[in-house]
Amino acid sequence: MTDANNGSAGKAAGGAKGPDELRRQIAETRSQLGATVEELAGKTDVKGRAMARAADLRDKAGAMTVQLRSSAAQAGHTVQEKATRVGHTVQERATHMGHTVQERATHVGHTAQGRAAGAAQAVQERAADGGHTVEERLPGPVRTVLVTGRRHPGVAWAALAAMTAAGAWQVWRAYRRAK
Repeated sequence: MTDANNGSAGKAAGGAKGPDELRRQIAETRSQLGATVEELAGKTDVKGRAMARAADLRDKAGAMTVQLRSSAAQAGHTVQEKATRVGHTVQERATHMGHTVQERATHVGHTAQGRAAGAAQAVQERAADGGHTVEERLPGPVRTVLVTGRRHPGVAWAALAAMTAAGAWQVWRAYRRAK
């Protein structure tokens, strides 16, 4: 009975039945260890995660800028269209009331159209400023990376490639040490 208990305890603890089984277990353990090392390396890559976050923020800021500019342009066109319609309506009514009234209505229509164009321009400028405001609210290091990346895209890509290579080298080195 004691031998039977010892035999079942050895199997439950994951003991190998033979050399082939032991080799298989060693290979499986190495694979799990490699995955764990890769996961830890990813979690400790603060610079890489910061770069990824900066890229996300840059993409969001760019998307917001495009959306704001598009909305501003749409609003400007809508205001211009409405002002043009109002101006034409005023002109049509003035034609029926006489030459003097027509001249005044034309003047009012042009003034309204000019003001609408000015308002549309102001809306577009505010939208563009809104995009800059989003960029200004980014944390200093992220803004610095964003501006540097825009000014020197080749340098930014080279730095990213160097960091990727350094991270890969660290993972490989940790893997080699684990052997």
